[in-house]
Amino acid sequence: MIELHDYWRSSASYRVRIALGLAGLEWHSLPVDLTTGAQTAPAHLARNPQGLVPVLQIDGASLTQSLAILEYLDETRQLGLLPASALDRAKVRALAQAIACDIHPVCNLRVVKYATSHSGGTITTEGWMQAFITPGLAAVEAMVTGDLHCFGPSVTLADLCLVPQLYNARRWGVDLSAMPRLTRIGAHLESLPAFAAAHPDQTPR
Repeated sequence: MIELHDYWRSSASYRVRIALGLAGLEWHSLPVDLTTGAQTAPAHLARNPQGLVPVLQIDGASLTQSLAILEYLDETRQLGLLPASALDRAKVRALAQAIACDIHPVCNLRVVKYATSHSGGTITTEGWMQAFITPGLAAVEAMVTGDLHCFGPSVTLADLCLVPQLYNARRWGVDLSAMPRLTRIGAHLESLPAFAAAHPDQTPR
């Protein structure tokens, strides 16, 4: 049985859940409650010394880092998440990394907790999230070239990163009215079965 150690609201975990759905794989969720510090328990650190989620146990291996996991599933389950040409692959990876490497890390729970707790009350979680998600997604809005997908005519790595980030944006009250491309793409993707099934509201807590 494939096992996914994840957290229901984790963007990185959300990405992997989508990919597992696209691959049509059966898997078992083993929740790691980030709000209680379960990620720092010895058992979890043995799986991932970084103390992060997700951890995917598959094919006799234990995999970490969501983008690495997505590319592994793409390569081993032929998901078609990356285009055929090197140039187009670079463009898709740039979109994915603009979200996963630039927006997501600074909005990570442990980063936000540190910033708010050391701000003397001048920084709120909502204010922090809006300050970084808004310009980050505005840049992605300018980068996307697809109509119903971030790039090209089908689901790519970038789409798996976009949908969880839009979920976070809405959760923290980010104004998406100036991002019509992203909201259109997001609405289409969220209607697809693999994306809908991976939504946090459908995930064990």
